[in-house]
Amino acid sequence: MAKVIQALPDGMEMDANEQALLQAVVLRWHENSPMTVREAIALADLGSPATLHKRVTRLREKEMLSTLNLEGDRRAKFLIPTPRTLNYFNNLGQSMQVANQTPQA
Repeated sequence: MAKVIQALPDGMEMDANEQALLQAVVLRWHENSPMTVREAIALADLGSPATLHKRVTRLREKEMLSTLNLEGDRRAKFLIPTPRTLNYFNNLGQSMQVANQTPQA
């Protein structure tokens, strides 16, 4: 089941580190406080700044994250989930509900 949950719709996969970063970004977005790229690469418990920057880049290449600049302020880039990401978490939630309803042997 874990492989099904980790797989993206087109067969690409995310590693555990990318998933952790994506979860952190989406949680902040869900709380109406989008994370900036600078904040994301400062998450020391998830890796070094260079490593985190690579993960942000990979998630953007997988179309899981996009960036948004505020009008009039191009310094800060906010990370926002794409519709693909929202679909991924929706499918994850549905898979977990099904797993919880399946009788254990």
